[in-house]
Amino acid sequence: MLLVIDVGNTNTIFGIYEQKKLLFHWRVKSDQQATEDEYAMVLNSLMDYKGIAFKQIAGMIISSVVPPLTFTLRKLAEKYLGIEPIILGPGVKTGLNIKYDSPKEVGADRIANAVAAIHLYSSPVIIVDFGTAITFCLVDESGNYQGGAIVPGVKISVEALYQQAAKLTHIEIVKPESVIGRNTVSAMQSGIFYGYVGMVDGIVGHMKLLLNKQPKVIATGGMAELICSGTHQIDVVHPFLTLEGLRLIYEKNRGHSLENK
Repeated sequence: MLLVIDVGNTNTIFGIYEQKKLLFHWRVKSDQQATEDEYAMVLNSLMDYKGIAFKQIAGMIISSVVPPLTFTLRKLAEKYLGIEPIILGPGVKTGLNIKYDSPKEVGADRIANAVAAIHLYSSPVIIVDFGTAITFCLVDESGNYQGGAIVPGVKISVEALYQQAAKLTHIEIVKPESVIGRNTVSAMQSGIFYGYVGMVDGIVGHMKLLLNKQPKVIATGGMAELICSGTHQIDVVHPFLTLEGLRLIYEKNRGHSLENK
């Protein structure tokens, strides 16, 4: 079995693959203060609930945008699994031709997303990842990763609105019944939902103008289902795109799928 880990600023997602099948996945809070022992106990509990033991894990790959947690999870792998994990970064084979001015600046999660999107949907492709920040990535007709855009995520914007406006309150992020809010809460919900819907459609629309061929537009991330329910530009919502990319990259670097240990 393969353990894939996607470390984000807000949440960390663990996934267990057997061959090409994602068997289980779990989302936990990204805690930079937690030790490798604490993460190991959380992961062991989650796996044990599904009848999986550490000894069944034959490989591990990590995508991380939080360096302290990269170190913590590497120690977890060495201490509890007895394996050296692949850390997605420079030197790891991805098959991706990155045209960024400084390729090292591209987030590991964005690389994993692009690898999975090309594999599943071919190129050109545009990927929208709804995380702590929302990232837009464009892969052109030749399979080159050209770059993209980064904007504040939905929850960041809601929190900033609450903190900076004295009379506004915390709200639930939902799709409102109407774009016209008739009270403060519904007006905020409308502004957030339709504001991000418009932003997504606008940025994707501008990216499409740079391509000679119609791209597939893929969304992923925690808020993808909600926001994409109102967009016109998103073709597919794939909630585990990053995990799938990590599996593919692991196989590129190990040369084969994994059997049970």
